[in-house]
Amino acid sequence: MKKIIRKISQVVQVVLLAPIKLPVKALQVLKYVAVGLGIIETVLDQEQEESGPAETAGKEDSDEAAE
Repeated sequence: MKKIIRKISQVVQVVLLAPIKLPVKALQVLKYVAVGLGIIETVLDQEQEESGPAETAGKEDSDEAAE
């Protein structure tokens, strides 16, 4: 899911930066979509960082218990 969101975000950024004329309403919608996708990416990254150390700690505890 993370890869899909990043790809869509990249496509939206390319469309926004492309030298093409789009209606003003379409540009506004694309800007809001880009902001929303950026927020979603940030939330997913934070969730991954928070869950990463917890999983590692759980594995270490189980290894110590096995010894």
